[in-house]
Amino acid sequence: MTRICRCARTWLAALVLLAAAASPAAAQGKFPTRPIRIVSPFAAGSVSDISLRLFADKLATRLNGQIVIDNQPRAGGVTAAAAVLSAPPDGYTIALFSTSTAISVSLLRQLSYDPLRDFAPVSTLSTFANIFATSVNSRHATLTGLIAAARAKPGSLNIGTTTVGSTNHLAATLFKATLGLDLVIVPFRTAPDLLAAAIREDADMIVQSYGALKAALDDKQIRALASTTAGRAPYLPDVPSVQEVTAKPFDVVTWNGFFVPAKTPPEPIALLARETRAVLQDAELGRRFLDLGLDPKASTPEELGALMASEVARWARVINDAAGSRNNEGLAPQSFASRMSSAEARSKTWSQFPSARGRNSRAEGYQGLSMRPRSHSQ
Repeated sequence: MTRICRCARTWLAALVLLAAAASPAAAQGKFPTRPIRIVSPFAAGSVSDISLRLFADKLATRLNGQIVIDNQPRAGGVTAAAAVLSAPPDGYTIALFSTSTAISVSLLRQLSYDPLRDFAPVSTLSTFANIFATSVNSRHATLTGLIAAARAKPGSLNIGTTTVGSTNHLAATLFKATLGLDLVIVPFRTAPDLLAAAIREDADMIVQSYGALKAALDDKQIRALASTTAGRAPYLPDVPSVQEVTAKPFDVVTWNGFFVPAKTPPEPIALLARETRAVLQDAELGRRFLDLGLDPKASTPEELGALMASEVARWARVINDAAGSRNNEGLAPQSFASRMSSAEARSKTWSQFPSARGRNSRAEGYQGLSMRPRSHSQ
């Protein structure tokens, strides 16, 4: 009888342990047991960095652990991705990817990794719009007016962006192609250079993330003409979208999302996705994100994987189309950036832009079209 009781107690204890192991609380107890590192391709102090740190603080509280942000804003995000791939695939090292990651697949000649093959998706973090804007003193007070002026004098107007291959640069490229406009795209090396060109009217129009333009918009130094989202952005409800103004399909939403090495077990991925969704439902965090010009948005791993695949294909088409329209040399799409640089440089010099004539000292802010790694100012 005693042996039977002991066996019964043993089996009961085993069942209790199995039930506890299957519960979410137990799963959270197993992971994490040490600090989690999020490797970010964005510079410290950028909008994406600020939002990531706000998120990480709340996630750390929910996980009862520590989260370390590792900023590696070099080589257009390649360095950050490589750092994550070099870590064990255990869920403790996470990459923050963005639309730029999808773009890099077609833009960079020798990318050492494949974001679709070498990484597993976890969840999106946020989305945000780029904004087409002009100086508050510009004669182009609406997007409709600027489009009309561009059609009246083909090749006479320019759009300022950040570096070749950045999301806003390709948004400008898609804008030109969608509307069939002859506009010269002028890339600047940094977001401050781009903003200064808009304020001085050296650039007829610029396109940049709302977060990078918010202070200048609030100070009424520049005027927002349209957002790149399909509908109006929640943080700029009075500004129409390009699609609304032109009645043409146009939707360029930039996103940030979390990825881990491909061989990471499903359990930490599921936990991180679930907790990310919970954190992004926090009302206070939502308000902070909107103040930064970001829309907090969680996803399932499957949804993020599908998004990355569709974005890789989409921007490959844009890059191929842009390369084909400039040169019919049969070159590989990976050489698009260098070809665009030389083609733009040949087609226009800065002094040829009507808005820049007589402003040679101010035009020094224009750094030419040489390829450099993206600064990831957003």
